[in-house]
Amino acid sequence: MNVASLGTKSPCSLKPCPVKVGQAFRSQRRAPLTHGIRAAAAQSEPDVSDAKPGKNLEAMRKFSEQYARRTGTYFCSDKSVTAVVIKGLAEHKTDYGAPLCPCRHYDDKAAEVAQGFWNCPCVPMRERKECHCMLFLTEDNDFRGEDQAITLQEIQEATEGM
Repeated sequence: MNVASLGTKSPCSLKPCPVKVGQAFRSQRRAPLTHGIRAAAAQSEPDVSDAKPGKNLEAMRKFSEQYARRTGTYFCSDKSVTAVVIKGLAEHKTDYGAPLCPCRHYDDKAAEVAQGFWNCPCVPMRERKECHCMLFLTEDNDFRGEDQAITLQEIQEATEGM
């Protein structure tokens, strides 16, 4: 017996099942973004010609500082890690219209931006305070520094030549 022939029957008991086979799995998929800033970024095509890399770098720097303060997290003790991550976020914001996590590999960055899961702050950070990039570190993290601030000059010096 194959699954397709079951129709609305439960595969375990062959009794009528209120959910069609496969429907339960489809309902667990992430719903498309329909409102808010992330939805606007995902639904609109970024105009790369008008994007200002310096403006986005400053925006991501300010965002990172505010988010660290708001969540009680800290930057890495090695400020160059913080600088590289912020620069990567700014570049993705310029290229794709959203601050996609720069510390992961993506087959299709535009599709990832549209999904929103890895746009900073990513879902693991928002839900569990787990930052893969080491940008936002909790008090118990051995790599946590004392700072929740970084200057534009520090970012530029640390990422010069990149």
